[in-house]
Parts: sequence; structure tokens; C-alpha cells
Amino acid sequence: MTWTVAPEPYDSPDAAALWRAYYTEVSDRWHLLHEGRRTDPDELEREIAAQPGADLAPPRGELLVARYGGEPAGTAGVRLLDGTTAELKRVFVHPSMRGRGGAPLLVGAAEDTARALGAARLILDTRSDLVEARALYGRLGYTETGRHNDDPYAEHWFTKQLL
Repeated sequence: MTWTVAPEPYDSPDAAALWRAYYTEVSDRWHLLHEGRRTDPDELEREIAAQPGADLAPPRGELLVARYGGEPAGTAGVRLLDGTTAELKRVFVHPSMRGRGGAPLLVGAAEDTARALGAARLILDTRSDLVEARALYGRLGYTETGRHNDDPYAEHWFTKQLL
């Protein structure tokens, strides 16, 4: 089996299904850690609808979908914030596909996309409980920096120079 990564509309059926899986996982992890419960289904639907991903569409963004053996397996999004800085969003590999090298491949493709959009630097944020993500970014050369946004769930901010 091999991986492929290609741009895809943020609202395609495969991208939407991966967004739902991603958001369900990170939301459930947060609620279980902080409130001892899974995400309320109505809340989940509201949050997914409120963040469709239009900011990950050309010309200032791109959503990448990874496939493993032709099956949708993960995503990474890039959005240009200004003339030299892009933000990495929605890095996700479906749990059934983890451990097969998809995450570094997705992040590398997102870095290439950011460069193509004109970015010299890529930034991202994540949470403390997403230890796997923080470890991945460290392995891929991202350095932890100070806060660069006011996302109430963000606890760690990273950057990487692309040029």
C-alpha cells in the first residue's frame, strides 16, 4: 500500500468525513479530560458547521487529503495569513491509518503548499493533551514559540522557517 497526497475541496465528501472524524476526536479528548464526558452530539454538529474550512480554499489556502491504498486517511490544511506567514491547520490521520508514515508526509506536503503560496514561515497551535502532535512537530523541525493567536483551546504555539 502507498500514500498519496493531493489538494481537495474542503467541502468534498471525503474531506468532510475526515473533518468530522478529526473534530470528534479532538473534541472528545478535551471534554473527557476536562469534564469527564464525550462531546454532546448537538454541540459537535454546531461546531463542525461553524468551521467548514472555507479559509482552506484557494487562492489563500489549500486542504490536502492523504489516501492510503486509495482510501481517505488524513488531512492537512494551510492558510496564508499575510505575505510571508502561513498557518498549518487540521493535521489529522485517521486512527486506523496511524503508524504508517502519513503524518510526516502530510506535513511535508503542507509545507510545500505554504511555500507555493509565498510563505517563508509556517505557524501552528495545538493543545497540551495532543502529545502526539507536539512530538511530531518537534521531530519535523518546528520550534515552540510564544502565543501568536487568541484561540481559547491553544496551549502551545510552533513555528518553522520554510526558506
